[in-house]
Amino acid sequence: MLPVAFLIHLAGAVMLLLWAVRMVRTGVERAHGTRLKAALRGAKGGTVQMAVVGMVLAVVLQSSTAVGILAAGFVTSGILTVSTGIAALLGADLGSALVVKILSFDLSGLIPLLLLVGATMFLKFEARSVRQSGRIVLGIAFILLSLQMVGQATEPLRDSALLPGLMGYLRGDPLTAFLVAGAIAWVVHSSVATVLLLVTFATGGMLPLEVALPMVLGANLGGGIVAVWLTRGMELQARRIPVGNLIFRGVAALLVLTLLQVVDLPIHYLGGSEAVQLVNFHLAFNLVLVVVALPFVRPMERLATLILPDLVVETAGTLEPVASLLDRASVGNPTVALASAKRELLHMGETVAAMYRPVMELMDGGNFDKIGRVRALDIQVNRKHRDIKLFIAEVQRGKVSEREAKLGKELTDFSINLEYIGDIIAKSLLALAEVRAQRALRFSPEGWAEMCTLHGRVEANMQLALNVLVSGDVESARQLVKEKETMRKLERDSHDRHLERLRNAHADSIETSDIHLETVRAFKEINSLLVTVAYPILTESGHLLESRLAQPS
Repeated sequence: MLPVAFLIHLAGAVMLLLWAVRMVRTGVERAHGTRLKAALRGAKGGTVQMAVVGMVLAVVLQSSTAVGILAAGFVTSGILTVSTGIAALLGADLGSALVVKILSFDLSGLIPLLLLVGATMFLKFEARSVRQSGRIVLGIAFILLSLQMVGQATEPLRDSALLPGLMGYLRGDPLTAFLVAGAIAWVVHSSVATVLLLVTFATGGMLPLEVALPMVLGANLGGGIVAVWLTRGMELQARRIPVGNLIFRGVAALLVLTLLQVVDLPIHYLGGSEAVQLVNFHLAFNLVLVVVALPFVRPMERLATLILPDLVVETAGTLEPVASLLDRASVGNPTVALASAKRELLHMGETVAAMYRPVMELMDGGNFDKIGRVRALDIQVNRKHRDIKLFIAEVQRGKVSEREAKLGKELTDFSINLEYIGDIIAKSLLALAEVRAQRALRFSPEGWAEMCTLHGRVEANMQLALNVLVSGDVESARQLVKEKETMRKLERDSHDRHLERLRNAHADSIETSDIHLETVRAFKEINSLLVTVAYPILTESGHLLESRLAQPS
């Protein structure tokens, strides 16, 4: 095989593996993202429970990094502590090792069946959950197919004159093997994909166990670095989770790497072949790390705080407003001016999302200071709404086309709705959070779960609405409008179940009845306001009826 053809074949197989892993993760997130977030949000029992939840989520998402980012976001909102977040990420790393174990079995015979089932579900069904489940099945099929391709692509290397020399060098320099694998895991942003590649090479007889073991340890280190890199823009508290995990992982990997050089570990007990031994070594490393590290997550939180200390900033109690994105110099050019108005409207939507995101944490914890800080964001929302409305009015006083006039009206209408959402959050939801805190009320477990589900659904729809605002994509707009009907059903079901709990004299439900019903109603109203961004797009494309009323016979 020519070197160029070999490289293209191998690179194509590796890229298919990376894409397939991502395909499974996005399918799970789209189909079950709300429930997964609710599971992580609701796991507050302790470090062991958090580790178990993190492990399960990593198996489902096929990514410990995704779990780490979720946990970091919840730490930012105050739902989780840094120590519980570190515990979740330790469990997630064990979960990703379990994924490697599952995918290392010879499942190639299932590829045609998985392709058939996955493609049928994705192409022949309209239901979102079925389509995304089809995406997951296809992703698993592509992972198995890509591993086959890697094996086929690397088969000529077995007879290569360069391979023995390279393996001999790495066998004598385990630190280099360790660092190379760490770099690969960081570049591909997936420790699962990296370890699967190493296992495939070992299966083909191209990677001796003496070289593969340090490389697996390096892949574990690289996976920890990925989470640190992806959370670098988050708040300090959120960044402490991957930093703490990286310290645990890095120290453990270096200790085991050193141990491999000074002690003849009985690796042969881990399996009958080198590939099996490698997979089980990876699994055993993560299992032992979880068991050893969990008792020390709180000291690690303190160490991470020393590494990333809180910044002392004097403030007047309100957040500094961000400079406006409205381009005053472009008023005479409607196309450019309306584009800048859309950018400012998007930023307004992100500010509203920042107000909405911590609502359930405030309902649960009742932090009056944070309620005040979140409420202060409404000042920014109101200012942006006023500026956008007046700016577009000024643009439309000049010469504009019919399409530009229509776009200006749509942007103004959506800014009005976003401003109203800000008012609902500030004047209704945050006020309810204050009442709950003042009276020290507790929601029933069932009622709390229902509220979290609705909150998560609206949060996802808020991001979808902002994406629709930017892209104007018809399919996304249709999906957003369908969510309105889903929310209506969820709100009605929650209402009925709450009344049933009242009939059964559930004490927590009786005490929090008004707060529960008003919160659920507010979520539904916010969702309805978000959906309005899709109506002009669907009307123009002919995908929206003028009336839902049936025509009289």
